[in-house]
Amino acid sequence: MADGSVQSTDIWPLPAFHFQVFFLDVGLTGGDSAFQDISGIGSQIETEEYREGGSDNFVYHLPKSVKFSNLVLKRGICSVSSPLMLWCQDFFTGGFSSLTLRDLSILLLDEKGFAVRTWHFIGAYPVNWKIDSFNSTKNEVAIEEIELCYNHSFRIL
Repeated sequence: MADGSVQSTDIWPLPAFHFQVFFLDVGLTGGDSAFQDISGIGSQIETEEYREGGSDNFVYHLPKSVKFSNLVLKRGICSVSSPLMLWCQDFFTGGFSSLTLRDLSILLLDEKGFAVRTWHFIGAYPVNWKIDSFNSTKNEVAIEEIELCYNHSFRIL
């Protein structure tokens, strides 16, 4: 089910609307980790150009390092007492005196609620927080966006 257990599925391609986010800390669970949109799951290998001596025709691209994209989590604005918002606020107003890194997992679920893909993000912290625009002519939920940087990630299945 949605407890983090992983199950194989024969349904391809998988729908992108059934997912869960788990912060691997006791205080950041339940409704505080419910998001309507997640983006930025990805990585890229940075390369360095190396030109062969004596010839301008050959340029080698050598792998240099792996760069991870920032995660962007969107949801309806929540309470100011939300543990996730208090954690973000500590980063933005605390002068970096108490940097608490968090680990989180994102699970893509099948129609029965079983995880068919799981990504783990280690050492995450907020680098951007913003509120989408307010518009008096629309009837929409007020959305906040939290962007997280992290040290590394890995995927299971």
